[in-house]
Amino acid sequence: MTLDVVILAAGQGKRMRSNTPKVLHRLAGKPMLRHVIDTASQLGADRLHVVVGHGGDQVRVALGDCPVHFALQEEQRGTGHAVAQTLDALGHDKVLVLYGDVPLIRRDTLEALLSQVDERRMGLLTVTLDDPTGYGRILRNDDGQAVAIIEHKDASEGERAIRECNTGIMAMTAAQLKRWLPQLSADNAQGEYYLTDVIAIAAAEGVSIATAQPSNPLEVEGVNNRAQMANLERAYQQRISEHLMDEGVALIDPSRLDVRGSLTCGHDVEIDVGCIFEGEVELGEGVRIGPYCVIRDSHIGAESVVEAHSVIEGTVAAGLNRIGPFARLRPGSRLAVRAKVGNFVETKNVEVGEGSKINHLSYVGDASLGRNVNVGAGTITCNYDGVNKHRTEIGDEAFIGSNTALVAPVTVGRGATVGAGSTISKDIADGALAVARGRQISKADWPRPRKASDKNQ
Repeated sequence: MTLDVVILAAGQGKRMRSNTPKVLHRLAGKPMLRHVIDTASQLGADRLHVVVGHGGDQVRVALGDCPVHFALQEEQRGTGHAVAQTLDALGHDKVLVLYGDVPLIRRDTLEALLSQVDERRMGLLTVTLDDPTGYGRILRNDDGQAVAIIEHKDASEGERAIRECNTGIMAMTAAQLKRWLPQLSADNAQGEYYLTDVIAIAAAEGVSIATAQPSNPLEVEGVNNRAQMANLERAYQQRISEHLMDEGVALIDPSRLDVRGSLTCGHDVEIDVGCIFEGEVELGEGVRIGPYCVIRDSHIGAESVVEAHSVIEGTVAAGLNRIGPFARLRPGSRLAVRAKVGNFVETKNVEVGEGSKINHLSYVGDASLGRNVNVGAGTITCNYDGVNKHRTEIGDEAFIGSNTALVAPVTVGRGATVGAGSTISKDIADGALAVARGRQISKADWPRPRKASDKNQ
């Protein structure tokens, strides 16, 4: 059977107090709506329908690379009215209704719900809460069959004691949905068409309501304000932390880890507190990440150590590397085995050869370093002339003295030595010594200048 997934994303989210549509607020670095779409895609959905309204143009742009069908709800008149905007685009088999502000829903929960749907049954996801205040309650008949949903404000005292609540997530066939939606009425306090009213219509028609529940209530928790957003962020990160620890990763404090993308780790990886991983990150076996590092779209090879407060982006480190503390590796940085980039060093679009060291206080960009190169403190590659970028080539075994400026394009030969404090603008031959600095002048017994007030004393 085919599957259509309808995701409701038309709400404004006034309590977020933001110009950004609620469903585009980011959880773990990705819009909430993207999380829902990704989960729906894992179900093998044939068609994804996103109902937009407030900020619809922003939502369309944000999902520009997603294969979704957009439906416009120009006037927000309830969830039933929102789903109705997709009717003409639906297929002929199962339909699943999700919400763009419920980002933690799991695939297996939805699969369990969908497995119960046929022409004689629809599926409703419910949740049992310790405090159901504000939620619609599930009403069941004497046989225990769900027959209706009563909203909290309309419920009697006895009905409010019911702890089984409606999540809004439901599934049915397209034929059922097309029969039931035209029967909805807006004769209620809000003047809206509630999708939940199809439960009573289905029961009256003799279609049974099969229910399922998530393994954790957080799966179906929606976002209405910043506090709820923060709670779901931590819940998501806790889920990631538990998975990593199950895989053998040592997290010094699981509550102080943020993964905003995908993090893959080998055996015996250790991650200290306050680290952020963004995009696609891979850590090889035995890698140790110090506290408060940010690593984005990078591969850190086996047995490497990244010291505290380092920022790494678009980097490939082959293994046995030492990075930081306080290092910044920008996109295009490539470290061969045993290469070292130390404290307060910035690299960009650079190849650092095997065993080479840039130990401290340097900027090396648009450069290639051979094997066993030593770059002294304060060295910079002057790679930008104000218009174009130029490369610096440094051969194997070269030694660059401290406080050197290498004015690109320039080549330092194999085994060459550059004296400290030099400004190098011409190529240096293999094995040569280059010193390019002003001649030192010394004057004995030279009187220092004094302030005028000192001279009058």
